[in-house]
Amino acid sequence: MRTVTFLPSYRKIEVPRGTTVLDAAQKAGLNMNVVCGGQGKCGKCVVYIQSGKTEFDRQKYGRFFTEAELAKGACLACETLVQGDLHVVVPEHTLIQEQKILVEGLEQAIDFKPSVKKYYVELQPPTLSDPSPDLSRLLWGIQKSGGPVAEQMYAPLEMLRVIPGLLRHSDWKVTGTIGLVPGGYRLIDLQENDTSKRVFGAAVDLGSTTVVVYLWDLVTGKVVNVASNYNKQISCGEDILARVNFARKNGLVRLQALAAESINQALTAAANSAGIDREDIYEVIVAGNTVMTHMLLGIDPAYMIAEPYVPVVRRALSITASRIGITVNPNGGVFVFPAVSDFIGGDIIADILACGMSEREEISLLIDIGTNFEVVLGNNEWMFSCAGAAGPALEGGEVLFGMRANPGAIEKLSIDPVTLNPKFSTINGIRPRGICGSGLIDLLAELLCTCVIDRTGRINTSIANPRIRTNGHFPEYVIAWAKETEIDKDIVITENDIKNLIMSKASIHAACITLMKEAGVTRHEITTIYFAGAFGNYIDKKNATIIGLIPEIPFDQIKNMGNGAVSGANIALINRRTRKTLDEIAFKIAYIELNAENSFMDEYTSSTFLPHTDLSLFPMVEKLVDSCRLRKE
Repeated sequence: MRTVTFLPSYRKIEVPRGTTVLDAAQKAGLNMNVVCGGQGKCGKCVVYIQSGKTEFDRQKYGRFFTEAELAKGACLACETLVQGDLHVVVPEHTLIQEQKILVEGLEQAIDFKPSVKKYYVELQPPTLSDPSPDLSRLLWGIQKSGGPVAEQMYAPLEMLRVIPGLLRHSDWKVTGTIGLVPGGYRLIDLQENDTSKRVFGAAVDLGSTTVVVYLWDLVTGKVVNVASNYNKQISCGEDILARVNFARKNGLVRLQALAAESINQALTAAANSAGIDREDIYEVIVAGNTVMTHMLLGIDPAYMIAEPYVPVVRRALSITASRIGITVNPNGGVFVFPAVSDFIGGDIIADILACGMSEREEISLLIDIGTNFEVVLGNNEWMFSCAGAAGPALEGGEVLFGMRANPGAIEKLSIDPVTLNPKFSTINGIRPRGICGSGLIDLLAELLCTCVIDRTGRINTSIANPRIRTNGHFPEYVIAWAKETEIDKDIVITENDIKNLIMSKASIHAACITLMKEAGVTRHEITTIYFAGAFGNYIDKKNATIIGLIPEIPFDQIKNMGNGAVSGANIALINRRTRKTLDEIAFKIAYIELNAENSFMDEYTSSTFLPHTDLSLFPMVEKLVDSCRLRKE
């Protein structure tokens, strides 16, 4: 065994020789920024070997570093093998930083019809003349207090064991908690005295990167608190594929525990700051993608990443919280949204529920973008959906100075058309460290509109401006000079970065067009485009259209809906009737496998221009391009 000491935290861990520094760091409890899942592609897991023997291929991965950095011992944690005892310095920017997590969703009025309610009863003790069983006496009392019919309620074994002692210890004055579950009404809890005002529920967005929890008072129908944090599964892989592969290597139990721990951490934060006992949380509604919910439930997700890409279950599920380690009332219920396919999961069903597109005659287009993207087109009669890999570029991966939405990330940007100087804002207002997805969309659109790049993404190096230069193999544009940054380096975007961005946006636009052609719909028939999710919420509508990320429609018809997954979970939590529609929505959606659609690659190729090979599809952008051409002349 070899001892690895991580600095400046002085965390120590013993690992076998040949272990990667990344694996050692994760075992030591350090959450590193591994955008590519530890494949040596993103260059984000930078560490410095202070002392000790390692194995690292400088020739292959040296492109990520300057000679000065290599001389100081710089290497990629995922590609460096431990050969002896080590002291490893981990820079702050290598660790996962506090991320800008989107917790807000659509604001809308929701009918308040919760599925959990408490009933306070004062019962008469049994006598020789009235020897009714304890359970019957309790359920009749609940019925008389306005609860369901006694014969429709049942008590699980766990409750039957506590009923006799608790009734007598409380002098027959108790509060029963009844939940509506598949099969009838269930006695969830029994407490001494009157606790009928303490009933809470939680709506959860279980994302692959972040977890968001809304805590609701199910008596008043008001939000009590909101909390969020990272999904701790990141330590097992940044993306879904990496985590499924981890699960296949006997890692499913750990992934399940990490998913539950991530939810519990947010639940605890929300409950503690509101002064609420988690024992009084009786229901948890979870919306997440298909792989995430399978992992939360401890169901093997392995068969979803190989043909024919089959999930184990698609329908909505209800589980007792204690069975999956969710630390609310042990008998409380966990309701999990249904899925459409391996890639269209409960988070997308929640998006659809939140925006209401399944209830209207008008045709809507819903787009949720992350490392993967999901697209849904349709109305109250029909729906088509598809999913694909957007690539990590739009989330900052495979872009030299790309980063997640952490402090210091450039999130908004514009370029002066005369001086070509940029004006930008960063998350938390600190000096820039890199640029995140929304900033990259702005940058690509601004570079096109100022004629710095052409429609293929090539940088016009004939422009005499210090921000346009050739450095190494690729021309680049300087976003921020080293003296302006937090990292003491020029922050640039290279022609290769732009190529990666165009490929990502082309996939999404091609998917939209493929669904539109499948449905026989033109862009003029789409009344609303919804951007869902954290990335979509911060995208500038105009700039997204300029680069051809989405079909061109009037800007006022493009809606940033915020965190649609948690909005949909909120609706399902406080209005039990909406849950009946979720499986109907899921089974109504036809899933189109893009890999099997011959037309998709044709559409993708046509979309690898800014905004598209056919400018007639983008009349607004065509005017901008013509304006650029005239300025050149």
